Amino acid sequence: MRLELPARAERFGANLFYQVQKIYELDGGLHLDDEFSSPFHVIQQIPQDKLHEIEQDMAIVIPVKDERLRLLEGVLCGIPHACMPIIVSNSKREHVDRYAMERNMIDTFCRYAKKKYVIAHQRSLELAELFRQGDYPHLLDEEGLVRNGKAEGMLAGIVLAKLLGKKYVGFIDADNFFPGSVFEYSSIYAAGFAQSKTPYSMTRIQWHSKPKVVGSDLFFAKWGRVSRITNHYLNMLLSHYTGFETELVRTGNAGEHALSMPLALLLDYTTGFSIETYHFVNMMEKFGGILDCPYPEVLKAGVEIFQVESRNPHLHEASKGNDHIREMIEYSLAALYHSKLCPANAQKEILLELKRQKIIGKGATPVIAHRYPALINMNFDAANRVADWAKHSNFVPA
Repeated sequence: MRLELPARAERFGANLFYQVQKIYELDGGLHLDDEFSSPFHVIQQIPQDKLHEIEQDMAIVIPVKDERLRLLEGVLCGIPHACMPIIVSNSKREHVDRYAMERNMIDTFCRYAKKKYVIAHQRSLELAELFRQGDYPHLLDEEGLVRNGKAEGMLAGIVLAKLLGKKYVGFIDADNFFPGSVFEYSSIYAAGFAQSKTPYSMTRIQWHSKPKVVGSDLFFAKWGRVSRITNHYLNMLLSHYTGFETELVRTGNAGEHALSMPLALLLDYTTGFSIETYHFVNMMEKFGGILDCPYPEVLKAGVEIFQVESRNPHLHEASKGNDHIREMIEYSLAALYHSKLCPANAQKEILLELKRQKIIGKGATPVIAHRYPALINMNFDAANRVADWAKHSNFVPA
């Protein structure tokens, strides 16, 4: 891959938020060219052998809930062979067993592709046992099973990736229509980690466009309604502390993102649609130097957040309506509003925004999302003793 150097950045304590990088070539060559040894280049080359090296250590987590099987198969088709797909499904088991259908399709696909994979049902006893034995009860409900929700499935995917010994974990939605974009996202994740100079790094994707049918034409929209709003208030929070207005943050709602495992284990997580936005908030809280940080080694090494613009358009399942949009906006802005870092003037602006959008009424405040503590305190050795299947089997028993 050949892409821009991350020339500009906003620093917030130990966090380094890089500007969005533009890709010039998806395939930058097999090996590093000598010409890129010059310090005066503004374009960098990340050769294919380096991307492959990172992909071997990367898991791609695919949260699934009753998606069309052909869409899911297309997503699997787009994941580079070196990456380990981890499918965490919360699909129906009754009256039609959608999960069994998914498992059969994935097993057949991966047999033909000669590809290892892991699949788990989010509500299975086996998955819950990992968290019970690992002394991380926070993800379990009153039935003793992993809670419902996409964020909970993502956390389960991180734990499975850790037990499999992966150094990086990325997320891709199961409703993506273009296998080519899935392949690009995975390559971008690897490119981000290849650039990083610290063990604590994250790569977030800004979509090139989201195609929409307007009349009889195809319109390639650049920004979604939720992204515009979330990015604005994230930049407002960043500007408040730096003293300089910025528009650098462009990926506040990036569902397509990846983390190095050391960073993934140190972050707290929230449920609902706030999980991606809360990444930024929690990194500012933990590593921003304003609140106490329990991890001095991170403050010393630094945290790098890469934002890369994809080249493929992003086409997924149709919009789920205005109620869905409003819920996404509320949860995203609630992550900022309820942060200890959020100043009073920003809270006031967020409340006005939510009222303008007719999301909350007079005197109301945004929803408080459930928070999950960092996974670093989970006993992975104990969990690993009940996860021998991860080394010997292709899927978690149902």
